[in-house]
Amino acid sequence: MRPAVVTALLGLVLALTAATFDAEPLYVPAAAFVLLAVGAVAWVHVGSRRLEIARTVSARRVLEDDTVRIDIRVRTRSLALPAGLIEDPLLPAPAAIGAGRRTATVVIDARFARRGRKRLVEPSVIVRDPFGLAMRVVQGGGEAEVLVLPRIAKVVTPPGEGDGTGLAARRGRPSVAAEVDLDGLRPHRPGAPASRMYWPALARSGELVERRLRADTDTRPLVVLDPRGAAGDAPLDAAVRAAASLAVHMARDGGCALLLPGDRRPTVLEPTLAAWEHAHARLAVVTGVRGPNLAGLANRRGPVFYVAAAAPQRPPRALTHAPGGGRVLVIPGTMAGRRAIFTVAGCAAYELSGQRAAAEVA
Repeated sequence: MRPAVVTALLGLVLALTAATFDAEPLYVPAAAFVLLAVGAVAWVHVGSRRLEIARTVSARRVLEDDTVRIDIRVRTRSLALPAGLIEDPLLPAPAAIGAGRRTATVVIDARFARRGRKRLVEPSVIVRDPFGLAMRVVQGGGEAEVLVLPRIAKVVTPPGEGDGTGLAARRGRPSVAAEVDLDGLRPHRPGAPASRMYWPALARSGELVERRLRADTDTRPLVVLDPRGAAGDAPLDAAVRAAASLAVHMARDGGCALLLPGDRRPTVLEPTLAAWEHAHARLAVVTGVRGPNLAGLANRRGPVFYVAAAAPQRPPRALTHAPGGGRVLVIPGTMAGRRAIFTVAGCAAYELSGQRAAAEVA
């Protein structure tokens, strides 16, 4: 309102001058300046009181770098909108409101490059008179929040190690996950599926026996995320994307489990990905403060993919002393002198158990 106040004061000064020196011609511009200032303030006051601001966000959850549409709609209960600007932090520049209409809409195609909760402040409308003498800021639409989820990247194996579409595989499963679920033989039970029958025993002794399998939760691949020690946001985000990508890749390929920081038990992900939505949301807000609970990890029979935000000086014992399956360390970047068995989301994976790892170390 400062220009309007200055204009009104100028009119008063001209009126005072006219009265002092009996200069009647000065009364006309004095009155014009005062009326112009009063009219500008009244224009802005009336126009801003009748404004309604609404904002619509197309999605409350979105992947990194995906587009989310945000509509900001301004309408008035009076005859027409006053001149002004629509401001929003997501706009590259304020959008002008054309006077004379009853509604105005601004469409924002927003993209968020990094995961996490993104708070959207209220948009604002700057109402001003045509001469720019008075101005008022009106906020509305309410605050909103968008959860940006880590994007899912492709798991790529080196040439000759797989088909280039996933982990080095046997029938689509990771090579480190091959046949770790056999837990001996037992007498045949009526109704057992034929796939469990151990036919060599039938050929040798004529006795029908079946294979006994370990619990599926113990043999299925496990993805562990350790976000501690990251050198910055980029390595931390890369580790989170790698964990998310591995979990989705192996869940679709038969199921897996995902152990996040603070959890006592891993989250089981079936091929249907029924539990993935909740796990994906938790991955979006992972920080580098807490580490995973490794109790019982060393006794796990299935393969373990340990995704770390920083290369540890010494791998956890649970990775190097594996009773079954394999142990794979996944870190941002690469390790000097080691050959990665696959890469995903800017991270490289190195096998820490088995004959292959021993040969590389030697």
